[in-house]
Amino acid sequence: MADETINEEDNGHDYHKSILGGGGNALENRKLLNFWARFTISIGNAITFLVLLYLLFYAEVRDSSRDLVNILVGAYVAVLAKSTDYWYREKKDQEHEEFIETIKEKKEL
Repeated sequence: MADETINEEDNGHDYHKSILGGGGNALENRKLLNFWARFTISIGNAITFLVLLYLLFYAEVRDSSRDLVNILVGAYVAVLAKSTDYWYREKKDQEHEEFIETIKEKKEL
């Protein structure tokens, strides 16, 4: 189910939670929208790389343009490496740490 209503009893608010964001607390919305933005950019990079590979190996391209396609493929290898590094490297998530701090502050009150 893509949409559902969640009742948060600790603060008395009803939040409409969606897979694309748009409801709930601000931190969760920001995390979700950041995920979708990064995911969309990564998909766009992958599709662009596949189009460049198609142009390089299967399409009829003039020799002068083929040199440009070779350069672009080389550049996109670095882009895909950086994208893969982002998705699979262990890293600190600032939004998760902010969420933990928010929980600690609520417990102290």
